[in-house]
Parts: sequence; C-alpha cells; structure tokens
Amino acid sequence: MPDLRHLNRGSGNGHVGTGALARPVERSSTAVFLAALFVLLALSTACRIDMHVQPRQNPLSRSDFYTDQRSARPIVEGTVARGQLHADPYFYTGKIGDNPGDIMPFPVTKEVLERGRERFNIYCAPCHSRTGDGNGFIPSRGFSRMPPSYHIPRLQRAPLGYFFDVMTNGFGIMPDYASQVSPEDRWKIVAYIRALQLSQNATMNDVPAGQKIPSAPPKFREPGSGATLPILAPEPKSEEQKPEQKEERK
Repeated sequence: MPDLRHLNRGSGNGHVGTGALARPVERSSTAVFLAALFVLLALSTACRIDMHVQPRQNPLSRSDFYTDQRSARPIVEGTVARGQLHADPYFYTGKIGDNPGDIMPFPVTKEVLERGRERFNIYCAPCHSRTGDGNGFIPSRGFSRMPPSYHIPRLQRAPLGYFFDVMTNGFGIMPDYASQVSPEDRWKIVAYIRALQLSQNATMNDVPAGQKIPSAPPKFREPGSGATLPILAPEPKSEEQKPEQKEERK
C-alpha cells in the first residue's frame, strides 16, 4: 500500500489539510462557481419581457374584462375633438341638410382661384383635362368610361356643394379624394371649376354694362390634353399690317 502520509503534511504553519489534497478541491469549487455564474448570466440575457409579449386585445376583438364584452371602448362623454370637431357641417360636407348647397363657405379671391387651379391641375386634370371637357390624358389611353364635361347643361346647373360632395365621397368609378385633398382645397377646386365653366360658356350677357371684352376667344390649333397645353392657332395677318411689313423689308 502506498504511503500517503506526505499528503497530510502541513505547510509548516500548523494547519492540517492545506497540502496537495486541498488544491484540487479549491480548483473544483472555483470552476463550479464560474459555471453557475455563466449559466445565470445566460438565463438573464435570454429573458425578454417586451411590449410585444404583454397581454393585449386586437381591434374590435371580444374581451371578457368588460361587461359588454367589447375590447374597443367608447369615447368618454364630453370628450372634445382636437382638429376633427367639424363644427361647421356645410364646410365638411357641402350639404345643407340632405341637399347640396350653392354657396362658398369663404370669399373667393384671386389667391383662392390660383390655389384651386394648382390643385385641379394636379388631381383633376389627368381625367377631366385642364379645360374641364373630360378629354384628359387618362381617358385618351383607354379608360373604361369617359368623365363628363363640366360644360354640359346638367353640370353647369349643379350646385357648388355637388362638386364638393363628389370629391369627398367619389362618384361612379371616380374614387374619393378626401385623404389627398383637404376640405379647404376641395372648396378652392370647386371655385376654379366654376371659373372654368364661365370661361368656356360666357356670353355677352355676362359682361357688365359699359365694359368691353378685352379680346376675342382664342382659337387653338391643338386643344391639348390633361398632360399637354393647348397650342394657339396663328393669327391671320390683317391688310393694315401688310404695307408696314413691305416697308420694313425695303
């Protein structure tokens, strides 16, 4: 049997068990501690309690928490809307009761018409053309249905609120533009549509007394489409201009 007494020898300080047998025990305990610490750190980093794992309800889903079993709760009574109060129904609907009105909710100025023309050329002209005759670029490329001209008698007699309602809710195959165009800009487009109708259908009776028409209506060589501008026809040379031109050539 081997002699193991040398393993129990002290280090000279009088203590027992601090020899060769104590060293493996200390190393093994340190390794166990480090392994446990590593496992604890790994478990703590893998534990994620984010908002996407919390209890929640899908929109309009059933809930057992409330007595009416609805997860979507009604607005608290007396809540004041911010930015969406719509206190003026005519401004947001174009209707007086159930019928479209025929008045503008604000004064029509040059700035209003310029803004209306800009918005009209962006959103309306591709189908209705810049003159409002319905011969826009999109119908010329095989659109399933031609939009009506603004200059037909029915639309000339249509109240202003009718055009606003069509832009807000759509009509037939025309989609609504409520999300693209603000209510104020829709009214400005309505004012510009009236200006287009007047420009294409004005008569001498529409001219105030004592006021002359500045010039004759222009003649177009090409009427243009919603994507192209019309091209004016060249003016015929008058007899009075010909002698002057001859003198200039001499």
